[in-house]
Amino acid sequence: MPAAALKPLPTQSTSKRAVVLELPYEPVAKRPLPPGRPREWYVTHNRRLKAMRLAIALLDSGVHMPNQARNEKIRSTAQLIGVHPPSDTTCHMVRALMRYAR
Repeated sequence: MPAAALKPLPTQSTSKRAVVLELPYEPVAKRPLPPGRPREWYVTHNRRLKAMRLAIALLDSGVHMPNQARNEKIRSTAQLIGVHPPSDTTCHMVRALMRYAR
């Protein structure tokens, strides 16, 4: 059998058994950001990271459509996973991420 056939595709899970999630999402450890960028870059970068974390948590908890993710639902999910409540702009970004991931 060729060696390429033994390698999993990027979309395949390499887990040997199913992983049971008790909470919808656990954030990874944060790393320091690169120095010397304009302040607006850091604000935008952190907003994108937060929106991505929230979108993943919503998808893990069973919210798969952007119209199911109202601001209240996004904010309650943020409280559940332990991040500060998002702004309206971040909530909009979460829905956009969910829309374009389909």
